[in-house]
Amino acid sequence: MSDVVLDLSGIEKTYNRGLPGQVEVLRGLDLRVAAGEIVALVAPSGAGKSTLLHIAGLLDTADAGGVSISGRAMAGLSDRARTEARRREVGFVYQFHHLLPEFSAAENIVLPQLANGVSRAEAQDHAMRLLDLVGILPRAGHRPAALSGGEQQRVAFCRALANRPRLLLADEPTGNLDPETSDRVFATLLSLVRETGLAALIATHNLELAARMDRVVRLEAGRII
Repeated sequence: MSDVVLDLSGIEKTYNRGLPGQVEVLRGLDLRVAAGEIVALVAPSGAGKSTLLHIAGLLDTADAGGVSISGRAMAGLSDRARTEARRREVGFVYQFHHLLPEFSAAENIVLPQLANGVSRAEAQDHAMRLLDLVGILPRAGHRPAALSGGEQQRVAFCRALANRPRLLLADEPTGNLDPETSDRVFATLLSLVRETGLAALIATHNLELAARMDRVVRLEAGRII
């Protein structure tokens, strides 16, 4: 696969390792996602989707196996280096938007950029471009409480892309929305990924949405099939 952004090799994860009742969640899992590719991750509840996404996004560590992002192996990095790699390379979207309620839509997108050393003027311009891309530029000055659920999640997409990551990880990103809004917001997400050339791994229970992605992988018994 050319231009692999996410490369997971032999990933193993066990909770309560070495104790009675230990749970093997991931068992030698392999997965690659290339730039510009949108991959649906489908699995039953409790099968380890969130664990997989957290390991891929450097929020958790595997017991064994390797994680590489943009060709760089993440094993052995210090906590500071992992945090830096996560901030620069990975964008996250969750089922709930997790926007900061005291800040406007635009400010929620500006703040991660400021933390990454971008000037306020450049961060503001980029935030406005992203909001325009998802069709809610007129709502830039509104706080999350004044936005609809679909608008809130579109802002969350923009925030995930604020630092121009190469990898987007999403965990049930439309799970809190009604079917009509879910369909509309998901179309926005697909468009954003196409526009930016990201590698995207999106966990979803919605098989209709999964079918609209480039590839569907299933997590069963701790492995990708």
